[in-house]
Amino acid sequence: MTTIEVTSTSEEGYVTRSRVGDFELTIDATDEEGPNPNATLLADYASCFVPAFRVGGQKEGFDDLGRIDVDVEGDVDDDDDLEAIRFHLLVEEDLDDDEFDAIVERAEDICHVHSALREGLHAEITGETGGF
Repeated sequence: MTTIEVTSTSEEGYVTRSRVGDFELTIDATDEEGPNPNATLLADYASCFVPAFRVGGQKEGFDDLGRIDVDVEGDVDDDDDLEAIRFHLLVEEDLDDDEFDAIVERAEDICHVHSALREGLHAEITGETGGF
């Protein structure tokens, strides 16, 4: 089992600086010195899903999917809690709907952030292929 260690510090206000290995990440609930926690979660989710999509593509026989862009939208309620997440993928490789859906299904099983979120908050995923 691997342990992930993060050290987060908030010296004042709503800014938190986290040290993750050799990297520093600044998150600000007010969006002034960095993205807010919900935006960071959406970026993290997309950043996990893309490599999972690539691995899923390899398992479906596509060794190189080319460029992949993900547009992410998240809906928040009046308490700033995420209610819904949507991914729209633009994939360079030209896939038919069944191929795309099969890769998405595999990616959902592979993506660790997808697994960590409550089921009601998994991303709704649409896409286009043969792009760029």
